[in-house]
Amino acid sequence: MSEKYTLPETVTCEKCKGQVSGKDMAENMYICPLCGKYNKLPARQRIASVTDSESFKEFWSGASTDDPLRFPGYGEKLDKSKKASGENEGVVCGTAKIGGNTCCIFVMEPKFMMGSMGSVVGDKLAALFEYATRRRLPVVGYAASGGARMQEGMVSLMQMAKVSGAVKLHSDAGLFYTVCLTDPTTGGVTASFAMLGDMIIAEPEALIGFAGKRVIEQVTGEKLPEGFQSAEFKLENGFLDAIVKREDQRKFMSDMLSLHSAAQRRRR
Repeated sequence: MSEKYTLPETVTCEKCKGQVSGKDMAENMYICPLCGKYNKLPARQRIASVTDSESFKEFWSGASTDDPLRFPGYGEKLDKSKKASGENEGVVCGTAKIGGNTCCIFVMEPKFMMGSMGSVVGDKLAALFEYATRRRLPVVGYAASGGARMQEGMVSLMQMAKVSGAVKLHSDAGLFYTVCLTDPTTGGVTASFAMLGDMIIAEPEALIGFAGKRVIEQVTGEKLPEGFQSAEFKLENGFLDAIVKREDQRKFMSDMLSLHSAAQRRRR
């Protein structure tokens, strides 16, 4: 097990670069009190903010990659990520209750290589959806990722299909999956399970996309509109169901799970 994440004395806002005490930032759910920027929220604080008190039970906490390709420098990056995040991998999974509703939950950890999806992240997510399907539980997810983890090559890319397949089986069983896209959600994660939810929401001003703006413009030869990868643009053009503020997400998830539970009872 890696060491637990320690709250820093001060946190630098990602937008205004203002210095805010770690305690104040944590109490404000990592929303900068100076400029209102939604800073990256550690996975365990995210879980605590949305789930009922002491209801979270973690799965596979000790799982970590064994560097399948022996990629140069990868081991050192993994060690730094473990120290920075207090986690063994880029996603935290388990079961919890939200508003009294039992569910499976996953939250990607932005401090672990920006939540990138390697083989262990894919294994944990696929296993979580398989567990949820067997137990007939809904899934609540939080995506925060730079995409597939290049240090694991094709082993990483194949996780897109594997996790998507597990999501499909969960959906075919008539079960509910809601996912929140946070800043940023990009690459192979966007191209797979992050956009497969029955209900897809995002946080305000989250960056959501696949490739970067410059790459897309070079490939298509077209000029893209300003802010085309923002959550607000995605909502306006039908890619999202809602934008939900961080402080409102517990109630939103609780309401969605309650509605799904009521629908299931009516079908019996």
